[in-house]
Amino acid sequence: MEEKKQQLHKKHQFGASKISLLVQHCCLFLFFFNIFTTTTTTQAFDYGDALSKSVLYFEAQRSGRLPYNQRVTWRDHSALIDGLEQGVDLVGGYYDAGDHVKFGLPMAFTVTMLSWSVIEYWEEIESAGELEHTMEAIKWGSDYFIKAHTSPNVLWAEVGDGDTDHYCWQRAEDMTTSRRAFKIDEKNPGSDLAGETAAALAAASIVFRKINPHYSTLLLHHAQQLFEFADKYRGKYDASVGAVKSYYASVSGYMDELLWAATWLYKATDKEEYLEYVISNANIFGGTGWSISEFSWDVKYAGLQILVSQFLSQAKHKKHIDILEQYRSKAEYYICSCLNKNINGSNVERTPAGLLYIRQWNNMQYVSTASFLLTIYSDFLKNTNQKLTCHEGIVDHEEILSFAKSQVDYILGSNPMNMSYLVGFGPSYPKRVHHRGASIMSYKENKGFIGCTQGYDNWYSSEDPNPNVLIGALVGGPDWEDNFEDRRSNFMQTEACTYNTAPLVGLFAKFLHIENNKMVHDCDSLLVASFK
Repeated sequence: MEEKKQQLHKKHQFGASKISLLVQHCCLFLFFFNIFTTTTTTQAFDYGDALSKSVLYFEAQRSGRLPYNQRVTWRDHSALIDGLEQGVDLVGGYYDAGDHVKFGLPMAFTVTMLSWSVIEYWEEIESAGELEHTMEAIKWGSDYFIKAHTSPNVLWAEVGDGDTDHYCWQRAEDMTTSRRAFKIDEKNPGSDLAGETAAALAAASIVFRKINPHYSTLLLHHAQQLFEFADKYRGKYDASVGAVKSYYASVSGYMDELLWAATWLYKATDKEEYLEYVISNANIFGGTGWSISEFSWDVKYAGLQILVSQFLSQAKHKKHIDILEQYRSKAEYYICSCLNKNINGSNVERTPAGLLYIRQWNNMQYVSTASFLLTIYSDFLKNTNQKLTCHEGIVDHEEILSFAKSQVDYILGSNPMNMSYLVGFGPSYPKRVHHRGASIMSYKENKGFIGCTQGYDNWYSSEDPNPNVLIGALVGGPDWEDNFEDRRSNFMQTEACTYNTAPLVGLFAKFLHIENNKMVHDCDSLLVASFK
C-alpha cells in the first residue's frame, strides 16, 4: 500500500503548487475510496502481497544447505549427503510438495514456468520489487540441474524413494528415509525428463542473459547437451526409473517435451535448426495434431502451441506460416475450451462458482497454468490487434484476460468458501496444509529428533493448525462443487506443489500492473476534471 502511494506521489510531483496538492489528495482519496468500495462489493485483492508471498514459498521448499539470506526461518539445512552413495553431488534443488523426494520432472517444469513468468513480465515483477527474489528461485533450481547433469548423456532423475518417504512423517531436517538417487543415461533413456530439463535451462538462460551472461552461457550449454541426449536416445523416463511410476509417470510420453525443449532453445539461441525441428516434427510428434485441454508438468502441448503461435507476429517466420497456423489452431482450441466456447462437449468443466475443473487431485495446478496461458494469449492478441474465433463466437483479448482474472481472484478468495487457496494470503486460508515441515514444530525451535512414526502419532493426526505457515503455497483446492475440507489427511485438496505456484508469479505481477495503471489513470482523470 505504501509503495502504491509513493508511486502516485512520483507520478504527480509538479512542485509545491495548490494543484499538485489537490491531485495528491484526490489520488489518495480515490485510492482509499476504491479499497473500501471494491472490498465491500467486488472484493479487490492486493496482488502485490500475493506476488511477494508466492515467491517466498519457494524458499520453504528448498533442499540442501540454506543461504544466509533465507527468509523462511522455520526451515534449516537438509539432505546434505544427497548423491554421496553414487559418488555425485546432488545437494540442493526443491522438494516438490509436502514430502522430501526430489522429482526431476516437476522440478524442471517449475523452473520453466518461473522463467517464462520473468521473460513475459520482467518489468512488472521488477517494479513490484520481486525480480531478485524470483531470479533466486529460478537459480536454486537451475544450479541443481547443472549438478545433476554430470555428463552429456547422464542426468540424475530423482533423489529419494517415494514409498519409503511416504512411510514417514518427518521434518526434512530429521530425514531418515532412503536418499537413493536414480539416473537416466544412454541405456536407460528419459527423453521427457531430459527434454523438460533442457527447456528449463534454456528458458533460464534467457532470464540471466543480461545480468549474468557467463551463467546464462553455462545454462545454455547444458540445455543444448540435454536436448541432444533426449533426442538421440529416445524413451520414457518412467520406463527407466521405475520408482517414479506411482508418483510422476509420464502419461503423455516424451514427444511434447522434445518439441517444447526445441522451442525454448530456439527462443534462447535464435538458431534455425531448432525451429526446423519444431516445424518438421510438428505432425509426427503431435504438436499440430493433439487438441488437449490441460497444461501441466506432464502434458506440454497447450503451452507449446501457444509459445509457437507467438512466432506468427514476426516477419522472419513467414516461410513457415502454414505449420505455425496449425499450431495456432490447436492453441486456440485450448483457449476456447477454457472459455467454454467449443462445441461437442469439448470444454473444460467448471464448478458451480466458475472454477476450471480438470480432476479431483490437486486441481488448482491446472487452474494456475490455464490462467497463465490465457493471459499470455490475451497479450498476444492485444499486441497484434487480433481477435479469437471460437465455435461459439468471436472473443477479444479483454474477455480472455477477464476470465483469467476471475480464476486468479477465485484462488485469492472470491469463492463460495470465502477462502484464499494461497496459504498465508488474506484473513482465511488453509491452516492444515498436508506438508511435513509445516505441520511439525520447527527444527529451529526444537532440535530434538522426531522419528519416522512419531511424526504421524504427534503431528499428522492432530486437528490443530500447522505450527508453521507455508506462505505462498497454492493447495489442491476445492472439489467439483466448490467445497473444501481443511484436513491434513485430505491430501487431494490440502497438499501444495511448486508447479502450482510457479505460474502465479507472472500472473500476480501482471494484474498488479493493471491495477496500478488503473489507479494512475483515475488520478489523471481527476486532474483533468479539476481544470474544468
